[in-house]
Amino acid sequence: MEMPKFNKTEKELETRFDKWMFVLKNLPKLERIPLELKEKIFLKLFETAEIAKLDPNEYKKYEASVNAYRDILNIKNTAFEKGIEKGIEKGKVEGKIEIAKEMLEDNEPVEKIMKYTGLTKKEIDELK
Repeated sequence: MEMPKFNKTEKELETRFDKWMFVLKNLPKLERIPLELKEKIFLKLFETAEIAKLDPNEYKKYEASVNAYRDILNIKNTAFEKGIEKGIEKGKVEGKIEIAKEMLEDNEPVEKIMKYTGLTKKEIDELK
């Protein structure tokens, strides 16, 4: 098939091949994304085409904004991961304290509580 001979309209697009041919032939003329082409692959293509037609100054601004976004996202993800780690650690300590309290209620020796919880004698004495 030759590109100039492909003359289907938006409404006549049936197969993915039709859609690709339509896009390749009409991309420079399209001012909006046709409803028939609202598929992930074509949306990505249109996004890439928009970026490709930026002038060098606009492209530098675009790249700077993408880099800033990625930096912010990395900072957020790192903070989130650290928060999870702190939460897990706090949960472990709280769990040890609960076990120590129960063992104290059962009159278990402090040495045994220290062995099973990892808490210090001072920490256990503070729970009494």
